[in-house]
Amino acid sequence: MPGISFTSYLYPVLLLIASNIFMTFAWYGHLKYRSAPLLAVILASWGIAFFEYCLQVPGNRLGSAVYSAPQLKGIQEVITLLVFAGFSALYLGQPLKWNHWAAFALILVAALLMFKE
Repeated sequence: MPGISFTSYLYPVLLLIASNIFMTFAWYGHLKYRSAPLLAVILASWGIAFFEYCLQVPGNRLGSAVYSAPQLKGIQEVITLLVFAGFSALYLGQPLKWNHWAAFALILVAALLMFKE
C-alpha cells in the first residue's frame, strides 16, 4: 500500500504497550494496598484508566489502518500478558511459575494465528 510505512505498524503497538501499562496498574495495582478502602481504589483505578483510554483509543484507531480488528485484539492480548508478567514479578512480588508461562505461550500461539491468511 502506498503511504504505509514501518511506523504505521509500530506506533499503534507502542501506544497499546503504554496504554496497557496504565491498564494493568488500574486493574491490579490496588492489590498491593489491600487495606485501602474499596471506594478509594475504585476511584483511583478510574483515574488511571482515563489515561489508559487516552492511549488505547488512538492506538486502535491508528492500528486499524494496517491491522484488522482481530489482529489488533491478538496484539493487545500478547502485550497484556507480557506487561502483566513484569508487573506481577516486579510490582506485586509474585513471579510467574512454569504453568503460567506455558498458558501464556498457548495464548501467544492463538494470537499469532490471527495473522495467518
